[in-house]
Amino acid sequence: MTQAPTAPKALRRRHDREIVALALPAFGALVAEPLFVMVDSAIVGHLGTPQLAGLGVAAALLMTAVSVFVFLAYATTAAVARRVGAGDLAAAIRQGMDGIWLALLLGIAVVVVTLPTAPWLVQAFGASDTAAPYATTYLRISSLGIPAMLIVLAATGVLRGLQDTRTPLYVAIGGFAANAALNVGLVYGAGLGIAGSAWGTVIAQAGMAAAYLIVVVRGARRHGASLRPDAAGIRASAQAGVPLLVRTLSLRAVLMIATAVAARMGDTEIAAHQIVLSLWSLMAFALDAIAIAGQAIIGRYLGAGDAEGARQACRRMVQWGIASGVVLGILVVASRPLLIPLFTSDSAVHDTLLPALLVVAVSQPIAGVVFVLDGVLMGAGDGPYLAWAMLVTLAVFAPVALLVPMLGGGLTALWWAMTLMMTVRMLTLWLRARSGRWIVTGATR
Repeated sequence: MTQAPTAPKALRRRHDREIVALALPAFGALVAEPLFVMVDSAIVGHLGTPQLAGLGVAAALLMTAVSVFVFLAYATTAAVARRVGAGDLAAAIRQGMDGIWLALLLGIAVVVVTLPTAPWLVQAFGASDTAAPYATTYLRISSLGIPAMLIVLAATGVLRGLQDTRTPLYVAIGGFAANAALNVGLVYGAGLGIAGSAWGTVIAQAGMAAAYLIVVVRGARRHGASLRPDAAGIRASAQAGVPLLVRTLSLRAVLMIATAVAARMGDTEIAAHQIVLSLWSLMAFALDAIAIAGQAIIGRYLGAGDAEGARQACRRMVQWGIASGVVLGILVVASRPLLIPLFTSDSAVHDTLLPALLVVAVSQPIAGVVFVLDGVLMGAGDGPYLAWAMLVTLAVFAPVALLVPMLGGGLTALWWAMTLMMTVRMLTLWLRARSGRWIVTGATR
């Protein structure tokens, strides 16, 4: 970021209010999403171990598929926010509709592929003979909800771009409550077993998609925006999403490599790694909420042609990211006597987990900068740079992580490699932010 005079207190307060107003509801919506799987697990777990194991395999496959398409939210947020900043709400909603149509097409394609290949996917994922039938049943039924899940992603991006993160929070809460009620009623009340859990989730997801569509359609009618699919607009949405897809796949590769390396170390190490990764992911939700605010705010400033406002907002959000990372790190260190017993009573796992968790705590300020700058550059529509930066990060991390067990390193060394990965991300993102090349003003990039 280029140097600029310190923002006056009034300007900082305005940025703070905007960040809090967008980030807090976004955090609530982000936390609500994984609760779907937790509810399903809690209900299905009482059916038996094979059913729970089958759910675990199917849910992992579904979450992987959906996470690949998270660019539907990111790219749509940036594009819509630019047009909001330019003062053209009709074009903003029209852009959002292109993203929603793209989500529907991709969702249908995923269903067409998943239905016939479900048994093979379950087997390839390593499901046991007893769990495989339940996993296949759950995967086939739940795949019918993927179009709705992707529509939710795209529509969430539309509302974030419109500077509205409260509606996604309300929809997420409603979807969570409906999912819980439907699961109990269909699994036990109707006696459908694991199939009932899958159907309950599909119905809840369809309801969430319908709620979003009602909001977007009302906005389109209010501002005179067309709802019809536009081939050129859908292609533009897809093209904007490709670099973010590369970024997401590269990040998923990092996490998969880390898990594979931990698994090679032994049962104790992989158990401890999963606990650390779960806590790391939970903290990522808090930091990602600031990044979501960054996407919406930066896109709006650039759309309005306010380059200096974008710089000031970026600088303030970086300060928020660092401060949030410090707070999260301190919380992890202070709460570790209470946290660790919640996850395990195994003294070996405990001893392996503790030093790795301290590494994660130390690295949180770095993570805060990474998440914020990631959101800033997404909001600026700087997807190609994000893709290349993540590929460079993967190229640095992979050999280092693979060398850890070869050199006799344990889980703590692996998480130092993860910290190296985050440091490389921070450096690549900081260099881009400092250069100012991401600042491209106008309704479109």
